[in-house]
Amino acid sequence: MTPHVTVGMDESPESLAAALWAAEEASLLGVPLHLIHVEEWPVTAEVPVLSAESLVERYETLLRATADRVGDVRPGLDVTTEMARGRAPAELTAAANEAEVTVLGSRGLGGVVGFLIGSVSLAVVGRARRPVVLVRSGSASSGAGSGDAGSGDAGSGIVLGVDVEQPCDPLLAFAVGEAARRDEELRIVHSWSPSPAYGYTAILDPGVGSGLGRKATEGLAEMVRPWRSKFPAVRVTVQAVVGPAAAALVDASRSAGLLVVGRRSRRSPVGPHLGHVAHAVIHHSPAPVAVVPFE
Repeated sequence: MTPHVTVGMDESPESLAAALWAAEEASLLGVPLHLIHVEEWPVTAEVPVLSAESLVERYETLLRATADRVGDVRPGLDVTTEMARGRAPAELTAAANEAEVTVLGSRGLGGVVGFLIGSVSLAVVGRARRPVVLVRSGSASSGAGSGDAGSGDAGSGIVLGVDVEQPCDPLLAFAVGEAARRDEELRIVHSWSPSPAYGYTAILDPGVGSGLGRKATEGLAEMVRPWRSKFPAVRVTVQAVVGPAAAALVDASRSAGLLVVGRRSRRSPVGPHLGHVAHAVIHHSPAPVAVVPFE
């Protein structure tokens, strides 16, 4: 299938912000933008055929209007639309697996909005094999234009959260690529805490704490070194901080244009899985959040 960027659409301001953010992403990648809405309404006695047809027309109008809006801010961008029918989790996850990036609207603390609330959003973000970006209505790129749902005090730069003990190449590839295309700085943050084995030693003996911090910084620098060589034009800074990772990343995201975190790809008997850090930043980061799966 031709490479493209996908957006899951509903009638919310967050969904429009996601479409505008995704339009910039598609332009940077040089690929088409695909707008999709999943129609789940069953035709029953409670929802007769005429009502179902009315809903279809309503969302087809939404898709056309959004495509026109995107065309206004990104002239020349190839935009396609799709009305899919079926179960939203399955349809959106399947669409995400075929896209370079999938973008969804997010309300932050309220969760992902519209038809993407609850288990649907969890299924897409937690099961997609490709990166998924969540965008709030006030955090889309300034490239969307003044007065758009996506306008607001957008930050700049890319923040990437990593764990030096985990395989981070997919995250680094995504984040460095974003920084290169946007010509923005990449800030890589690794959060660490002293092992319980040290007890109070790391607190009472500054030498122990500083030694652990130095080891974390060196490990982070070693992880990043090949990517500096591969993308010499990208400005990269690294920071090893002490404390909870989620708090450090949310704080770093306040001035960022995009926050990137990882999600380990694994099957769970209880359904899709997101780590606590990804959960926290999705709910609290003011910047768009990209969740990148890795093995």
